[in-house]
Amino acid sequence: MSDEHDHDHGESSSSRAFALGVLFNIVFVVIGVIAGIVANSTALLADAAHNFGDVLGLAMAWGATVLARRVRTVRRTYGLRRSTIIAALANAMLILVAIGGVTWEALHRLGASHAVDGGIVAVVAAIGVVLNGAAAMMFARGRHGDLNLRGAFLHLVADAAVSAGVVISGVVVWRTGWSWIDPATSLVVSAVILFGTIQLLREAINLLLDAVPAHVDPEQVGQYLASLPDVASLHDLHIWSMSTTEVALTAHLVVPWSTCSPNLLHDAALGLRERFKIAHATIQLEPLDVAGCGRCVEDAP
Repeated sequence: MSDEHDHDHGESSSSRAFALGVLFNIVFVVIGVIAGIVANSTALLADAAHNFGDVLGLAMAWGATVLARRVRTVRRTYGLRRSTIIAALANAMLILVAIGGVTWEALHRLGASHAVDGGIVAVVAAIGVVLNGAAAMMFARGRHGDLNLRGAFLHLVADAAVSAGVVISGVVVWRTGWSWIDPATSLVVSAVILFGTIQLLREAINLLLDAVPAHVDPEQVGQYLASLPDVASLHDLHIWSMSTTEVALTAHLVVPWSTCSPNLLHDAALGLRERFKIAHATIQLEPLDVAGCGRCVEDAP
């Protein structure tokens, strides 16, 4: 009962975080566009466009989280859990596109100068830092165990970082009139965001290719299964992600059929869940004296 309560609480918390994140970004997009036109600031307009992309990204991640909770069907026996991985990949791609847009704009602005109201730029960008920072904190707790939530968290942190850069450039332009500071700051911020996004993209692609999740050590899992009582050997060990939060495993354990403990499967599944957070384990037992069915197929030409 406690686990179910915590699970429901986690789902409601993530939904609330997504809803507020989308709302905060929409508010800032409207403010940023109006202020960018008034202040003649392409930096604010670029920041607003970046946040608009994040509205789409957050909505996509939120929708994937909802889809992942849908009950499985006869045709989709795992439900729609994998949509969270697709959303994480799409989120990473959106961040890269946004970074590309900001970088392109910054490079163009390095060779041009125009009057900008630095005071308005700094104030509006500061609002963006507050809104996106507050939204990011709502995802901070769940980002370590869910790649989809981590993508949303990075999106919001990226927004806050971009806005912070715009604040600094706005203040400097306001005080000194050095307009080149604005695009230079944008380039630095974009480089920082790019570093974190590449890691997210790599993890999302690995999950789509059924690679072992980064937080699971396959060698330790194999050693644990091989160390179980009555297990003579194991083969065909596969570990992959069903979603950004759920891990599955299949394995063949070779055991002495006549003396094998009837609790072996239960103990193995319990240990995998508690030690490695692998909740979906399918284990096939093979008699020691006739073992090799899986290996025969695997070694067949």
